[in-house]
Formats: sequence, C-alpha cells, structure tokens
Amino acid sequence: MYSKFARAAFAAALLVTLGLAGCSSPGGGGPGAGDPYGQPAEEATPAEEAPASAELTVAESPLGEVVVDAKGLTVYMFDKDTQGADAIACAGPCLDSWPPVTTENDAPSVEGVTGEVGTITAADGSMQVTLNGWPLYYFVGDEAAGDVNGQGVNGVWWVLSSDGERMAG
Repeated sequence: MYSKFARAAFAAALLVTLGLAGCSSPGGGGPGAGDPYGQPAEEATPAEEAPASAELTVAESPLGEVVVDAKGLTVYMFDKDTQGADAIACAGPCLDSWPPVTTENDAPSVEGVTGEVGTITAADGSMQVTLNGWPLYYFVGDEAAGDVNGQGVNGVWWVLSSDGERMAG
C-alpha cells in the first residue's frame, strides 16, 4: 500500500518525534525496552496500514489461543486503561505504536470470542472495539498474522484469551 520510501520516512519521522518528546522507559527490559510505547527499533508498519475490520476471532499463537482480528493480527489491551471507562490512556505517540482496533458497527461480529465485545468513542471520533471493557489495540511491531511481539511490552501490554482475560506472564 505504501512505498518503501514512505514507510521509511514515516518510521524516521516517528523516531524523531519520540526522541524530541524525551520519552524514556519507566524501567524493565524485554520487548520495547527504552521506549515506553514499545516502538520497535526496525522499520514499523504505519498505523494507517492497520486493518479496518473489527471482526474478532481466536487463533493459535506461541502464547496459546489469543484474540485476533479478521486478518489474524493479534489485538492487545493496555494496563494503564481503566476497564469499562469511556476514554483511553494511550494517546499521542502511544497511538503511533499502538493504533486502536476500530469498527463501523456498534456490535462488532465475533467468532470464538466469549468475552463481552463493545465499543467506545476514540479520540478521533471513530469507534474503538472493547473486550470485557478493555479498549483493544494493534502493535505496529506485529508484521504478520500470528505475531505476538507486543506481548508484555514494558509490563503493560497484553494479549487476551477468548473470554477476554489478559494473558500476562
């Protein structure tokens, strides 16, 4: 969808923006250490390339069965969000690394997901999908269906089981 030059330019601009913002990790190692949002060091997929489909299903991953979108991309929840709230804690540069899972339906379709699925209004006015009250996000470091590179980033990003429970540690 985007040329290699456009993706490289986006990644460079994002890294400069994060650097100018003085972002630093609150601690801990693991994926994304050094960046509180878990931005991978290598070229990342721009947020605009995240699939628009919000249909949720489950798929096998190295972590077990996790919730994914219709294209098989893993979805995540953020510990700093408040379960059941109408607003999200991930904002600004955070959303560059963790774009929201959005839908155009008040009741996104699901298959194999037994947790309660809903929506909230995202900062840009779109409808962000929730699972058991947790707003859902993609991770730009996941490049293909089945990737779970966002799991455990900075100890606050987690995949979810089919019943909508976070799968930590």
